[in-house]
Amino acid sequence: MTAVDARPATSTGAHPETRTELRFPAGFRWGTATAAYQIEGAATEDGRTPSIWDTFSRTPGKVRNGDTGDIAADHLHRMPDDVKLMQELGVTDYRFSVSWPRVQPTGRGPAVERGLDFYRRLVDELLGAGIRPVATLYHWDLPQELEDAGGWPERDTAHRFAEYAGLVAGALGDRVSTWTTLNEPWCGAFLGYGNGVHAPGRTSDLAALRAAHHFNLAHGGATRVLRDRLPSTAEVSLTLNLHALRPLTDTDADRDAVRRIDAVANRIFLDPVFHGRLPEDLVADTAAVTDWSFVKDGDLEVTSTPIDSLGINYYSPSVVSAGSSDSPSPWAGAEQHVAFTPAEGPRTAMDWPVDANGLYELLTRLRDELPGFPLLVTENGAAYDDYADPEGQVHDPERVAYLDAHLGAVHRAIEEGVDVRGYFLWSLLDNFEWAYGYSKRFGIVHVDFASQRRTVKDSARWYAGVITRGGLER
Repeated sequence: MTAVDARPATSTGAHPETRTELRFPAGFRWGTATAAYQIEGAATEDGRTPSIWDTFSRTPGKVRNGDTGDIAADHLHRMPDDVKLMQELGVTDYRFSVSWPRVQPTGRGPAVERGLDFYRRLVDELLGAGIRPVATLYHWDLPQELEDAGGWPERDTAHRFAEYAGLVAGALGDRVSTWTTLNEPWCGAFLGYGNGVHAPGRTSDLAALRAAHHFNLAHGGATRVLRDRLPSTAEVSLTLNLHALRPLTDTDADRDAVRRIDAVANRIFLDPVFHGRLPEDLVADTAAVTDWSFVKDGDLEVTSTPIDSLGINYYSPSVVSAGSSDSPSPWAGAEQHVAFTPAEGPRTAMDWPVDANGLYELLTRLRDELPGFPLLVTENGAAYDDYADPEGQVHDPERVAYLDAHLGAVHRAIEEGVDVRGYFLWSLLDNFEWAYGYSKRFGIVHVDFASQRRTVKDSARWYAGVITRGGLER
C-alpha cells in the first residue's frame, strides 16, 4: 500500500500566477463509493449464501472471462487497510453497500450476526478514522432464494426488503447517520429483467415493469421502517441513475423519442417517489405490455414516503432519436419507437462518451422539478486502461481530466442554485465490474487482483488535493 501525497499538480496546466480556485461550500461532503459484491469477496464465509450475481456470474457467457466476485478485491479481509487509504485521501464520507445474503442469507428470518459483525467493524473503523459511513442497503445482490421465489417482479420481495432494512438499521443505526435504500433500481429492473445483461438475466418487458414498481414499493416500505428504527436526525435517501437525454435533431419525432425514454428511465421512479403517481404517458406507452394492475391501492402512498435527499449517479449522456432498438431491449414499451446514436467526443474504456454537461443538465433539471431538495452526486467516475509502470506508478491523466470536468459541472450547478451537498467518486478500488468482470478499472486505487496489492493512482492524489483545498484549481 502506498501513502497518499495530497499535493498533486493541477490538471489544467495553468501557470501558478494565473490559477484561480472554484471553491465548494463549507461542509461539502467529499466521498468515495463501492459496492459489496464488487469488492468484498469471501463469498461463502460467515454464513453468506449465493446472490443472483453469484449465480449469474457462473452462467456461461454472461460475464467476461467467466469472472466471479468470489474474491474480488478481498475487501472483507483487507478492510482496515482500505479504510486507512481513505483516511490518507482525506475523504469525509464513504458510501458502501451491505450484502443482503451476508446479513440475511435466505432473504427471510433473523439476521446472521457474523454477517452483521463485518459491517459493525467497518463502521467502527470509519468512525475511528473520522469518516462518515453512508450505508446503501441494496446494490443488486438479491439473495438467490428470493429470486427462486420470483424475484423483484413479485410483490413479496418488496416486503422482504423492508424487513431486511429493519435488521440492518437495528445493528448499525446508532452509528450510521446516512442511509440509502436502493442503488440504481433502473439497472436492477431493466438490465436484470428486461434485456438480461445483468443478473438474474431474464428478458421480459412485463417482468421489468413489475420489478420497477416493486423497487419503488420496497424503497417506500424500507423508508418507513428506517424512520421507525433510526434516530430522528438520520438522513434517508435513494440513489437513481437518471439518464441525461438529448434529441438527435430538433424534430417532433426525436423529441417524442426523448419523452418515451424519459418516462421509462427517469419518471418511472421520480413520479412515484416524489409525487405519488405513475406518469400517464408511461402507462399509455406500455399499454400493450401491461394494464399496471399490479399497482395496488395504497402503493403510491407508500412509494412517496418522504425522504431527506436524492442521490444521482452519472457517467455519460444519451442521444435519442425516432427509430427502433435492438431486441431484447431494456426500454419496455419503447423498443419500436427509439434509437440511440453515439455522442461525439472522447470516450472512456467503457466506450461511454465524456460529457460533463450532462451532469449539469441533470442537476439543474432536478433544481427546477424539486425546488430546494437536497441532492448528492453519489457516483461519478470513469474506467480507463490503467496499469502499473515499471516503477510501480499508475498514471491516469484521462481520469483526472474527467473528474476535473465533472466536478466543475457540479460547482457550476451549485453556483446556479442547485442544492448539491456532496460528491462521491466512483470508485475507491478497481473491482468486479459486473458483466465486464475484471476487464474494466474504475478505481482511483489500482488493485493487482493476483496479489491484491493496492497502488494509489495519480487520480487519487489529485482528488486528495481537491479535498484539501476544498475546490478546483483553474
